[in-house]
Amino acid sequence: MSSYLDMELLRFTTAGSVDDGKSTLIGRLLYDSKSIFEDQLAAVEKSSLKKGLDHTELALLTDGLRDEREQGITIDVAYRYFATPKRKFIIADTPGHIQYTRNMVTGASTANLALVLVDARNGVIEQTCRHAIIASLLQIPHLVVCVNKMDLVDYSEEAFDRVVQQFKDFAAKLDVKDVRFIPISALHGDNVVNRSENMDWFEGATLLNLLETIHIGSDENHIDCRFPVQTVIRPHNDDFHDFRGYAGRIAGGIFKPGDDVTVLPSGFESKIKSISLFNEDIQEAFAPMSVTMTLEDDIDVSRGDMIVRSNNKPEMTQDIDFMMCWLHPEGPSTRAKYAVRHTTKEARAMIKDIQYKMDINTLHRIEDDKEIGMNDIARVKIRTTSRLLTDSYRKNRHTGSLILIDEATNETVAAGMII
Repeated sequence: MSSYLDMELLRFTTAGSVDDGKSTLIGRLLYDSKSIFEDQLAAVEKSSLKKGLDHTELALLTDGLRDEREQGITIDVAYRYFATPKRKFIIADTPGHIQYTRNMVTGASTANLALVLVDARNGVIEQTCRHAIIASLLQIPHLVVCVNKMDLVDYSEEAFDRVVQQFKDFAAKLDVKDVRFIPISALHGDNVVNRSENMDWFEGATLLNLLETIHIGSDENHIDCRFPVQTVIRPHNDDFHDFRGYAGRIAGGIFKPGDDVTVLPSGFESKIKSISLFNEDIQEAFAPMSVTMTLEDDIDVSRGDMIVRSNNKPEMTQDIDFMMCWLHPEGPSTRAKYAVRHTTKEARAMIKDIQYKMDINTLHRIEDDKEIGMNDIARVKIRTTSRLLTDSYRKNRHTGSLILIDEATNETVAAGMII
């Protein structure tokens, strides 16, 4: 069991426009990697027959909502879990429609990798650009462009090269570090799990092989030590009468027993006494591990505090400049107050100023129209009731992101990246 727990987890998001074959691709990945149950397959075979299809429609595997199965589109973010002997995976399957930018932002915010599907016949279209822009905005470290439906262009190398060139020309202005391209046919399974016999000109890895082997260990920030305290552990029993541990998930850096640390916002200094994981003491811990730490000194630490290295601290501020995606059908009202959640800390906040909206298709700023509606991405300034311990999103995706919540309804209304 522990070997399964120790396996590395890769989170990836899939994006493409409506009929690029995203659901078929995920269905093919699950089917060819033997990650589905027989009853699921039987249900899909039955639905396929009902639709009068002569093949098993693998896309139906992922379309969980009934509306989607009937309309053949993906509406909400659907999460799928599967594992191979090398890695565990979580797929966030997000819709391609223009009105679902918010779902893509939600699904992509924790991803290590984004799969962007392009139809080999149509090449790079407006939606491809939008998905790539969101991936770069959210600083997803790896981008894999799957050129799908290669069977419909006779598996032509020229058609593939043309799409690769189009995408490279467009992506030159984006901040994307690692882009890979794979020619596939999700319908027939070419280069998804098994190598394609129709495209012997392609020498790269299959999609599953790439997902299993791509290096994600250095995606986290291992330089700036950040440990937001989630809960304080006081067992209150005779065996551990004086035990006081701080549990949470490391958001950055590497911690070791003996390190000099500072607790923020109080500024108290101490040393790490021990770090434990599943009741075992360990000699070092790093993002994104969930651990319990104890300190040498008995100082006051509570949920929402952050343990950092004494010589490397985040910014403590109440005025936050952030790029937000508005998630709610009703736009923000001026001077309205929202609850803000940032790492393990909660505070209240007010939107002070809307600086500009961003045209998500071109990255241009729209400065004359500041009416914000659902799915809009805008740069705003907020003021919080207590100081937050922040880094820029570029530096750390955990300490650099926050969400706004409507206190009356408890709905999340915005999510964004600290600049």
